[in-house]
Amino acid sequence: MAATPILDGLRAGQAPVDVPGETHAVLVEHGGERLCAFYANDASVPCGPDTTHRSWSVAKSITHALVGFMVDDGLVDVDAPAAVPEWRHDTRADITLRHLLTMRSGLAWNEEYSDSGASDVVNMLWGAGASDVAAYAIDRPLSSSPGRFFYYSSGTTNIICRVLGDLLGGGTPQQRRSAMEAYLTERLFAPVGMERTTARFDAAGTFIGSSFMFATATDYLRFGQLYAHDGCVGGNRLLASSWVEGARTKTARGEDPDLDYSTHWWLFNRLPGSVAACGYEGQFILVLPEEDLVVVRLGKTPVEDDPAVRSWLVDLVGEILT
Repeated sequence: MAATPILDGLRAGQAPVDVPGETHAVLVEHGGERLCAFYANDASVPCGPDTTHRSWSVAKSITHALVGFMVDDGLVDVDAPAAVPEWRHDTRADITLRHLLTMRSGLAWNEEYSDSGASDVVNMLWGAGASDVAAYAIDRPLSSSPGRFFYYSSGTTNIICRVLGDLLGGGTPQQRRSAMEAYLTERLFAPVGMERTTARFDAAGTFIGSSFMFATATDYLRFGQLYAHDGCVGGNRLLASSWVEGARTKTARGEDPDLDYSTHWWLFNRLPGSVAACGYEGQFILVLPEEDLVVVRLGKTPVEDDPAVRSWLVDLVGEILT
């Protein structure tokens, strides 16, 4: 493949100049060939192949895979009312896992990352809800009928993780956590080869699947390859093809014209056929299945500069495929 300006810089160990903030790692794999593995390695940002990076909302796409495994195993029906005891006898009883996966639960929620005191996501992760993130989200009232409106909510993901944890382990927080850790390892981490990935749990034993997973850049790349290869690894099917295809199906128009939403994955409108796991401060796993291309970008970029990171990723993909 001909050299490209962006790849040349990455291969030379140069951080991308058109990406604001810090770029900690960039991995690109195309058609089974590793095109580059960039790691920042200076005094302020020492990174390497063994460095683990916080996923932020990239973990939501990993939660999508987790639900898919449990569907395959006959443990859950995404179109049945979510198994949340607190909702059994009120207007929230009709909320399904699919509503939660597509961010159409109807639950009131403020996803703004600020210290204003009004942010539900901040209060859930670091404030009053930190010891039981799902309970905090479960307690939100309805603001609209389930299924009617799209509204991005990290709380809905943690409700999903509580439901799945109850189905796997139930009982005590330790039982819930142990069962989920074992399931993640047996169904995802080990078969995919995510060797240094760890999930974080709250005191209630719930996997904080909205935000808190730590993995190396290579582990994130291997997860992206699962979706690039139609749910298969080494010829072995791990996820149903229909579940993987669901990640590529638009369910809502995003506020940003460059992005639409599917099911705990985003769609890059400038790259037809792509899916992306996107996280706070510029974490990305960008997957183009038809091209067998996966790009991982990890770093720390101000939220307002996220469009610049996406544009850079689009340019990088354009160079690779030209």
